[in-house]
Amino acid sequence: MQHGHPDPHPAGPGQESVWDYPRPPRLEPVPERLRVVFDGLTIAETVRGWRVLETSHPPTYYLPPGDILPGALAPAGGGSLCEWKGRAVYFDVVGPHRRAPRAAWAYPRPEAAFAALAGHVAFYAGPMEACFVGEERVTPQPGGFYGGWITRRIVGPFKGEPGTMGW
Repeated sequence: MQHGHPDPHPAGPGQESVWDYPRPPRLEPVPERLRVVFDGLTIAETVRGWRVLETSHPPTYYLPPGDILPGALAPAGGGSLCEWKGRAVYFDVVGPHRRAPRAAWAYPRPEAAFAALAGHVAFYAGPMEACFVGEERVTPQPGGFYGGWITRRIVGPFKGEPGTMGW
């Protein structure tokens, strides 16, 4: 261990280590289908998504607003500031019978390096019924604060797990 960071888990064939992701983060298009299911409905599905890769974090996926079911998002109060992407706004995710408060967010006017994300929406996987990258159902990033999606293709340890706040 160096500087309070853990030893990365070894990446196998076809896997990425989140410890190889850059800081500041990198933005890249996602060729696979991304899908979000909430309250029995597929509320978002795209093959035009983006992912943000940042050291120690599972990727965060952003879907274009045109590929989100109309009425599935309702503005929520408050916001947050990312040192790389800028000011975020939050949304409640709304289904026919359920509502998940502040379960999605977007950067309406992101910093220049992340301009492609303007208006795109990221979803916390935990409150959703299911989120998918390709055909794989994701696991939410631990801890509830960050919104990364974990698949079998990435290895950690991941920021958000117990004892990681100082990373």
